[in-house]
Amino acid sequence: MGIALPGIVVGVLGLLFGLMLGWFAKKFAVEVNPLAQRIEEILPGANCGACGYPGCSGLAKAIALGNAPVNACPVGGARVWLEISKLVGASVSEIKPQRALLLCQGGRGTAQEFAEYHGIEDCRAVAVLGLSPKACPFGCLGYGTCERVCPFGAIVIDKEEKLPVIDWQKCTGCGKCVRECPRNVLGLVSQEDQVVVACTSLQGAKEVRAVCKKGCIKCQLCVRTCPVGAISFKEGRIVIDHEKCTLCGACVEKCPTKCIVFVSRSKCVAFSDLKSIGEPTGVKG
Repeated sequence: MGIALPGIVVGVLGLLFGLMLGWFAKKFAVEVNPLAQRIEEILPGANCGACGYPGCSGLAKAIALGNAPVNACPVGGARVWLEISKLVGASVSEIKPQRALLLCQGGRGTAQEFAEYHGIEDCRAVAVLGLSPKACPFGCLGYGTCERVCPFGAIVIDKEEKLPVIDWQKCTGCGKCVRECPRNVLGLVSQEDQVVVACTSLQGAKEVRAVCKKGCIKCQLCVRTCPVGAISFKEGRIVIDHEKCTLCGACVEKCPTKCIVFVSRSKCVAFSDLKSIGEPTGVKG
């Protein structure tokens, strides 16, 4: 009896705890939306947060509830959008896939450097400490923060030029590098042939000429040259209206500092004077 009693007690307690766990599981069970599950299976599973939701599961729930559009995932692209739209019975608005683009040509030999930096190899740290060796206060720092935060391995820092080279075959347009860049020299653009201004400086002509050979000097020759009125000068910068632009190349040809460049849709994003890594050059200066 002395041996059996503990066994009986343990058995009874086990039964009680089992019943309690079963009751709690039923009481606090989270209902799973089968539609959200199917949508999550279609999503790429990158969990990059580019959609603005906490991972792919969060976005799947939002789409299933009608709180997010079917094309909210920039990583998935048109194929994923189409599959989800068929599943939920919604239409996809015509949104062009985007890719990251470097808007600076200030590599070594192009941008002036007045010091040598020895410290943490991180653009954010350099920007906070104000220790950039580059004379241009708007130019790419080149310490690889974008390379490290890219979840798809689409960015490699050219060690000679100290500028990022972006492989559009790998880039998904998630925008993580754009958000992390302290100098705002990375932008998201449509993955198509287009003309862009590869300079973000707000300095005047004299200051720009003193620090960079390929900086925008605000001469506005491109504004006067464009035959369709697609270029304007707003808030200290040259702005190109890509809806009007016909890719005639007149602005690229006339730009005295070659800060206006042509971007090819299918190649690696690098500038004409940079050594491309893994892919041919994709921007013609």
